[in-house]
Amino acid sequence: MLNTDPGMAGSAERRLERSVDAALRVIAAAHVERQAPPISAARRRLSEVYGATRLAKRLEREQRSA
Repeated sequence: MLNTDPGMAGSAERRLERSVDAALRVIAAAHVERQAPPISAARRRLSEVYGATRLAKRLEREQRSA
């Protein structure tokens, strides 16, 4: 059964708006945190280490196959 009470529809709409607003605040906070200098630097360093590790493994494989 479909509820056509305008008061209930408005209430549901307000709850949805609050929920979306809360989700957007969480997303914005996570974005700011990820862009913070210490975290950004740590992520960049991990990326460098990961890249170096992959390169070393690839060179090992190439040496074994040669």
